[in-house]
Amino acid sequence: MRATAKIFWILAVFFLIVAIAYAFVTGTYEPLGIETVGFPALLALAGLAMMIAVTASLAVKKNDLGASDDLDGEVSDDAGVQGSFSPYSWAPLWASLGASLCFLGVAAGWWIFAFGVMFAIYGVLLWVMEFSVGQHAH
Repeated sequence: MRATAKIFWILAVFFLIVAIAYAFVTGTYEPLGIETVGFPALLALAGLAMMIAVTASLAVKKNDLGASDDLDGEVSDDAGVQGSFSPYSWAPLWASLGASLCFLGVAAGWWIFAFGVMFAIYGVLLWVMEFSVGQHAH
């Protein structure tokens, strides 16, 4: 996990430098100033890399060393339970159907977007609450 954190810190700094250089170059040579799509996208990419780096760094501090941090570690050292996952959940289907209808609605008609929002809300709520009801209730 330490290697992951270091890689994403390096990526965050790299994308921030690239974003600043991109803003400088487009601001200097473009007639309309800083380009309005690429610069925010590069800043968002740097922010995403920074969020992953912070999460990985905090995980390193909270948890013991993993097999990837041990120079003499084996692949089998990471065997075991990796998390708790629902084996058969319909929630991702409803959430993805809602997201796809939202995207279609932006292009084809806003009434489709409304149905997409309903499906997406249902899917996300079902996904969040699936361990609170039924067979998997705690």
